[in-house]
Parts: sequence; structure tokens; C-alpha cells
Amino acid sequence: MAFRSFFAILGGSLPADIATEFGYSKTARRAAEPPKQPEVKTSDGALQILGVLQRDARLLDFLMEDIAPYSDDQIGAAVRDIHAQSREALTKYVKLAPVIDGVEGTFTKPESAGAVAREPGAIKFIGNLPAQGKPAGGTLRHKGWRADSVSLPSISSKQPVSILAPAELEVE
Repeated sequence: MAFRSFFAILGGSLPADIATEFGYSKTARRAAEPPKQPEVKTSDGALQILGVLQRDARLLDFLMEDIAPYSDDQIGAAVRDIHAQSREALTKYVKLAPVIDGVEGTFTKPESAGAVAREPGAIKFIGNLPAQGKPAGGTLRHKGWRADSVSLPSISSKQPVSILAPAELEVE
């Protein structure tokens, strides 16, 4: 084996049976794999907007609190602040527009939504629908909402998006 190996190496390669016998592999070494980027899940954006609403308006604190023991006046006062702060936070990151920009309670045709009317799920007909075909229009009961643009801040890899608001411990 020593002579075979010596002359084989002079020729440029070690025979496979000798390499295997001594624990060497003839397969090429793989380059180190680059580090994987954190995988972005579809729920990340939803969790991120919940985190923003908690941070800027304390919305989750309000929604998760039992409000039964409070009077309507106390709840109303709290809701006024939470509403204003939530609206400000939402409009900061999401540009919202109505699906149909019309007057609620008036007869409206689906075409008044423009190109959005062709999107599935953009308009929902309710009430006495014809058995065949689409209705020509109806009374606008809700304008609907669509997101024209979303500009959420980039997600930090240091904190998982599932932590909507960190616990706070005050040290005295």
C-alpha cells in the first residue's frame, strides 16, 4: 500500500480504497454555510402593529383589563385618550383610504370604487341579493377600508416580535 500510495500521489491522486482505509475522504470539503437570516413569518407584521399600538397608546393594556367595575364616565374618559393615541400611531405607519369614497346611506354603484372594485373581497353585497348575477348597486352602509401603503419600522433581531411590550420592573 505504501508503494501504491507513493506512486499514486506522484501521479496526482490517492486511490479511493487506500484513502478509505486510512480514514480520508475523496469528497471535496464544503464551504462554510453563510449564517441564516431570521425567517420572517406572515404574523410578524400583525404582531409588530400590535406592539406599536401598545407602545404608543397602551391599547393592549386597555383591551385586556376588566372594565366592568368602572363607571361609564371613567371608561369614556380613558377611551378618548386611547382613541386619539391609537389613531395617531396607526396613521403614522399605515396610509388608510376608504374602499368606496361615498356618502353612507346613499345609492352607490360598485364601479364608484374604481379599479379596487375588481379586487376580490373589496365589496360585499348584503341584503336581498338577486338569484342570478350581480346587483347594479345598493345603499352604501360602510365605506370599507384599504391600506394604500404600510411603512412599519424594520424589525429588530434582538427582540422577538412575539414580545409586544416588555415587562417593566422598577428598582428602588
